[in-house]
Amino acid sequence: MTFVELLPIFMFLALGLLLFTGFPVAFILGGIGLGFAFLAQELGAFNVARLVIIPNRIFGGTMENPVLVAIPMFIFMGTMLEKSGVAKDLLNCLQVLTRRVPGGLALSVTLMGTIMAATTGIIGASVVMMTLLALPVMMERNYNIPLATGTIASSGTLGILIPPSIMLVIMSDLMSIPVGTVFVAAIVPGLLLASLYALYILVLCHFKPQLAPPLPDDIGPKTPSEFWIMILKSFIPPVFLIVIVLGSIFAGIATPTEAAGVGAVGATLLALLNRKLAFKVLRDVCHRSALTTAMLFGIFLGATCFSLVFRWLGGEVLIDEFIAWAGVGSWGILFVLMGMIFFLGFFFDWVEITLIVLPVFGPIVAKLDFGMHLAGFDGVGEVALIWFTILVSTNLQTSFLTPPFGFALFYMKGVAPPEVSIQQIYKGIIPFVLLQLIGLGLCILFPGIVLWLPNALL
Repeated sequence: MTFVELLPIFMFLALGLLLFTGFPVAFILGGIGLGFAFLAQELGAFNVARLVIIPNRIFGGTMENPVLVAIPMFIFMGTMLEKSGVAKDLLNCLQVLTRRVPGGLALSVTLMGTIMAATTGIIGASVVMMTLLALPVMMERNYNIPLATGTIASSGTLGILIPPSIMLVIMSDLMSIPVGTVFVAAIVPGLLLASLYALYILVLCHFKPQLAPPLPDDIGPKTPSEFWIMILKSFIPPVFLIVIVLGSIFAGIATPTEAAGVGAVGATLLALLNRKLAFKVLRDVCHRSALTTAMLFGIFLGATCFSLVFRWLGGEVLIDEFIAWAGVGSWGILFVLMGMIFFLGFFFDWVEITLIVLPVFGPIVAKLDFGMHLAGFDGVGEVALIWFTILVSTNLQTSFLTPPFGFALFYMKGVAPPEVSIQQIYKGIIPFVLLQLIGLGLCILFPGIVLWLPNALL
């Protein structure tokens, strides 16, 4: 092969090296795309006049996409819920409800992570919030520190998979799949992971109760009336918000964008009911939402430039030729991709992995044939693409927990008490990463976990 034909490979190598520099990812992606475009022109293999298509692609395909308008509103909703004290009240309520169950406080954290995942979808905020709320309480109750940190980190990352996940909105756009279908397909896998975490905690704490002492009887409501007031104030409002946001999407009453607007308004009303809606809180929420949204859309722009130049230089053709030469078949390609995504998760965030892998390998996966394995789900639409998208989402759960660059671990260490070491945090996440891989394996072996609900509802 000539040097020009190998340019797409060099693009990936340059990307892998520059991502370790700590330079903003959006600038790295865009810079590599532009740099290799000009290099290819100098070699006589490209005309940079084609780059004028990129602004049209960005504004016509990304900035004007009504689905992506949901992202800043979902970010606003999650940030507002964090600031309004809803999560703190919810954790206290769940502690009381699970006090008779082995590992009740750890189960409460898992349940809260599941509920907050369905209302926020912002991993950094969820992990930091749950660490600040739950870890001091768990340490006060003499919980085993690795168990406590592993529970918080894993449950805090459920927001990447359980709708309305921002990642699922981005993935559906990249794969040209209806976001409502992706949301429905992600529900059962998300609940499966949460159930695996809960089952592990139950079994471990049943045989080793010293790891998770129960909640003392003198903590919590003293009368039935206090108990029901706690339920009405702390448990029902966030659950009702979930039903409104997700139920309106699944029932076809509202688009994801409209439901995101309802969620943002609902979160603001909850803050008002909790008497936390001060001007300072609203300003902080808007500021954090704007920064997070700008970061995400900046990466969109850079990734668009990178992926277009990669295709123009023959990257897809090169990959197709390599697959044909390797002769590994559809299943071999799937397992190679899953292994590559898992490996990338040790070093990169889900944003980089998603925007690098899906635009390049999505069209290839669409051509794969899995035979009878996906038979019976033809009513879902692009069956293989939907299944693959959820497999990638489940796989990316690990990217937040695997060292050396597990971002959830850094979020946690940054706000954890000084006596909690990074070694204890690393030790705590090992069983939960294994549980995530078990969940991924179940979704591969039994595609109905992903496809049954969309096939039944849509």
